[in-house]
Amino acid sequence: MATAYLIMGGSVNIIKRTSKVTRPDGSDTRSFPSGHTATAFMGAEFLRQEYKDVSDWYGITGYAVAAGTGLFRMSNEKHWLTDVATGAGIGILSTKIAYWIHPLIKKTIFKDKDKTNGIVMPFYNGRAYGLGLSMTF
Repeated sequence: MATAYLIMGGSVNIIKRTSKVTRPDGSDTRSFPSGHTATAFMGAEFLRQEYKDVSDWYGITGYAVAAGTGLFRMSNEKHWLTDVATGAGIGILSTKIAYWIHPLIKKTIFKDKDKTNGIVMPFYNGRAYGLGLSMTF
């Protein structure tokens, strides 16, 4: 999930900084693509991938919540339909790419899976963003 988040966040921020599309409410020029929608669809695809063998309802519920996120972003006049659709595509594709490259990352970085465990977690403390890393060897 951390890999998917890095891919999604990097893609969204690069596009936002270069496209400079004005929001429907005119508040700024960072409308395209919708980062909230990208994050929601990234999570929905992650749920689908992780729990598809348990029940289809995890993925269906995740996608319903993600679609709601996009609809609310449009109804609050923060995004255009194109912003939301592109954000959804970026979110889904980011998770798919993360699953495709995960075996390579696991093989090259975490060679002995029995002895190495770890987690990377993003955080925000009200003033700064960061990543926390915890590993056992």
